[in-house]
Amino acid sequence: MLVVRKLAIHAPVSRVWKALTDPGEISQYLFGTHTETDWKKGSPIIYKGEWQGKSYLDKGTIIDIIPNKLLHTTYFSSMSGKEDRPEHYANVIYRLEPRGEDTLLTLTQDHVDTEEQQKHLEGNWDLVLGGLKKLVEK
Repeated sequence: MLVVRKLAIHAPVSRVWKALTDPGEISQYLFGTHTETDWKKGSPIIYKGEWQGKSYLDKGTIIDIIPNKLLHTTYFSSMSGKEDRPEHYANVIYRLEPRGEDTLLTLTQDHVDTEEQQKHLEGNWDLVLGGLKKLVEK
């Protein structure tokens, strides 16, 4: 199963890209998460923070990165309750497309096991992407 979210953002692609790849901006819409990476293909990406009083260290790898177009990472949540093994990593893909003065952001995430998990992830992504939109459009 997949989660797919599409969102029109009233901003140029370059501005949306900055919000996706600037750790200071990421923390503003991703629950205060601290992001560490060099934004190069094949590099690790680490997300650290605290959620509901519990510390987390989530991680993945940058599979592909094309500035202003595509960011494809793998993602493993330390709070998933699953063992840290390759088969437990999801692919998270952000695609950006210019649409006049707007940008269409399409997010997909795979490795969704149940309808309940899908609904939970859709709600989370709607919150995160809504925060990104608000940040970029202000």
